[in-house]
Amino acid sequence: MMKGPKKWRLFALMTALLVFLSGCGREEISTLIPAGKVAQDQFNLLILSSIVMLFVIIVVTIIYVLAIVKFRRSKVGEDMIPEQVEGSARLEFIWTAIPIVLLLILAVPTVYATFDLADVTAMDATDEEGAAENLTVNVTGKLYWWEFEYPEQEIITAQELVVPTGERVYFNLIAADVKHSFWIPSVGGKLDVNPENVNTFYLEFDKESSELEEGVYFGKCAELCGPSHALMDFKVKTLNREDFDAWVAAMQEEQAAPTETVAQEGQEIFEQSCIACHATNAAGAAPGVGPNLTTFGDRNTIAGFMEHDEETLKNWIADPQQYKPGNLMPNPEEINNGEPFSDQELDALAAYLMSLKVEE
Repeated sequence: MMKGPKKWRLFALMTALLVFLSGCGREEISTLIPAGKVAQDQFNLLILSSIVMLFVIIVVTIIYVLAIVKFRRSKVGEDMIPEQVEGSARLEFIWTAIPIVLLLILAVPTVYATFDLADVTAMDATDEEGAAENLTVNVTGKLYWWEFEYPEQEIITAQELVVPTGERVYFNLIAADVKHSFWIPSVGGKLDVNPENVNTFYLEFDKESSELEEGVYFGKCAELCGPSHALMDFKVKTLNREDFDAWVAAMQEEQAAPTETVAQEGQEIFEQSCIACHATNAAGAAPGVGPNLTTFGDRNTIAGFMEHDEETLKNWIADPQQYKPGNLMPNPEEINNGEPFSDQELDALAAYLMSLKVEE
């Protein structure tokens, strides 16, 4: 059994850790550092509910302590019975009215925010020429990666969502297999991604991600969807409107062939083995079995969570199940005539994939 002094030392240690760890939030992934109007509204509700709960805790604690101090036996004696207040209309009114008021304080802004954040009527708004007034992105959750389609711009990408700052971005969410949950912690709350229906919502992005330490916001799957659920990450790049339009224009162009000999060899191998699942042009591409690789060289990570370098990429290609169990990417033997890729072939494939860029 733990002795008293040891218990207090453990309590003091846990309290100190709580204080220090509360400052460990990262701007690119912390819900406590809002990076958009939606996140700020939700954060305000969190603060409001915390204040209400703290008020209740303080009031109850004060009443409890006063009762103990005022009516302790050493002061009033063993036979003293406190005044009984059962049936007091005044007290009954007070402790009925106060919870109602507290619930209203919580309910009114919560209900308002719920309906406001669910309002996507502007998603279909068009200008005089019939063009969409707002950006819409179709998001498809797959095992274990994310596909992003920009229907108005007629481009598709994967794993890294690119959006403009300072405006609402609308999302259509659907799953291709099992249930997922789309979540960018710094920018807004999570929303389920179901295979049987489309969920819609919007987010606003206030800050350009280039100002962040990692250069991107972090996105997660927040629904247990299989053995690699925890590895189903994506990244978000936020650009000002001018840079975003330039990115869209670059994505809409036919991607140039690589100039280096090794990358050219890699392209030949890719087109013999990988092209059935992966597209390398974003414009006019159809949703794929595997992620669209048009911007692979621009990405922040490999497979959503691994270091973005050629050595890691070669390890991933050689044995994807080792790093992301349950994903649908076949091993090399299944697409290379029953043989694993040689070191030379892996070098060539890595060089080619790293050359797939649209950003300067």
